[in-house]
Amino acid sequence: MNRRSASVAGNPVLIGAATVLVVIIAVFLAYNANNGLPFVPTYKLYANVPDAGNLVTGNEVRIGGYRVGIISSIDPVVARSGRVTARLTLKLDTDIDPLPKDSTLIVRPRSAVGLKYLEITRGRSREGYKDGATIGISKSTPRPVEIDEFFNMFDERTRRANQENLRIFGDALAGRGVDLNRAVVELDPLTRYLVPVMANLVSPDTDLRGFIQAAARLASTVAPVAETQADLFRNLAVTFTAFADVARPYLQDSITGGPPAMEAAIRDFPFQRTFLNDSEQLFADLQPGTRALRTSAPLLAEAFTVGTRTIMRASALNERLGRTMRSVEAFAEDPQVPLGIDSLHETVDVLSPTITNLATMQRNCNYVALLLNNGASILGDRSAGDRPQGSWLTLAPFAAPVGPNSEAGPASAPANSTDSRTPHANFLHSNPYPKVGAPGQGGVCMAGNETYSFERLSIGNPAGTPTRTIRVSPKPFPLQPKDTP
Repeated sequence: MNRRSASVAGNPVLIGAATVLVVIIAVFLAYNANNGLPFVPTYKLYANVPDAGNLVTGNEVRIGGYRVGIISSIDPVVARSGRVTARLTLKLDTDIDPLPKDSTLIVRPRSAVGLKYLEITRGRSREGYKDGATIGISKSTPRPVEIDEFFNMFDERTRRANQENLRIFGDALAGRGVDLNRAVVELDPLTRYLVPVMANLVSPDTDLRGFIQAAARLASTVAPVAETQADLFRNLAVTFTAFADVARPYLQDSITGGPPAMEAAIRDFPFQRTFLNDSEQLFADLQPGTRALRTSAPLLAEAFTVGTRTIMRASALNERLGRTMRSVEAFAEDPQVPLGIDSLHETVDVLSPTITNLATMQRNCNYVALLLNNGASILGDRSAGDRPQGSWLTLAPFAAPVGPNSEAGPASAPANSTDSRTPHANFLHSNPYPKVGAPGQGGVCMAGNETYSFERLSIGNPAGTPTRTIRVSPKPFPLQPKDTP
């Protein structure tokens, strides 16, 4: 037994072969250590990232600073839009299986020389990725900033601008130590109130991240017009230099009067809103007139031209009106005028009932026209046989009708003839108080409109329905000459 052991240990060939085998295994394990040890189970996932960011195969995957796996391979992926992204194959330890689905990825630098690693921020979701699942590109946020990008922003122009800024700020702060000390003392309220302000800013309701992102989008939007903005600021510098000459007291007084003006505006603008609304409605109502003004403008211009000359001549009229007014004043101051006015007032009071009745008669019955018409009929009417009665009236008198109680002799009663020879000539017709459309008479116009009855005596307003129409051209009853049978 001892002889055999001594023989194996003393065989240099076997010892050398064993040593070479161990060294080969060690070199193999060391070479493949970055890709994981063989026969060790892993949790495999795929991750899509916008950019591999100088990652190489074998870089570490960390969670909270601890190594939890490696990147076994990196493959490019071309989307339908033509965008190229990277697809990482991750070999992770099984103790993190499953990885929550709300976890995020970011490529971070491990050192200043460019070594990178993939950091996973573990989420809190109850759902996790299964072995072999793919993490979407939306989880790769935020976009990392490379160190070369950081240093590249300090180009030559930026360095010169920073030097100029430092020189200007140094000149601005030189000799102002006391003022700076006083500013630090007065900043104490700022530090006291800064905590609630910061708490308000970090509140989710404030959405400070959204504000910063919107500001970044705004900056990227205005980047193409940066030169124009620079010209704007240069021009503003010229403008403010001009303002410096009038800063005191003019701008100072303007700023001092600003708060009272703002308070007055806050107080009065609500009332002005009503005025503006009414003005808007007024201008809307004026639109038809303004459209009509296009055609009437020449006429108005001519009217203004004529009116200008008329106004120039109106001065002489004003002088004459002055004399007239002085005469009227003297007339008004005459003591006899009130007496005359009182007498005129009494006269009007006395004549008012008569004028009222006459006005009603003329308005309802038109008796002036009726009188003139009847007068014309007397002078120009023609009777039977085409003989003008007007000629007989002007050249020869009429004989009174013959009969009982006729106008030819004394009468003991009103004429009421029964003589068959003169049946139409000896009936008395008299209406001493005819209805003339006066107030209380219902607008009836009877005088001059009575119909002549040939068979009976008629005194007063005729019986029957009285006329209410105004007869402008009534036909009077015919007059019979004395030789009429």
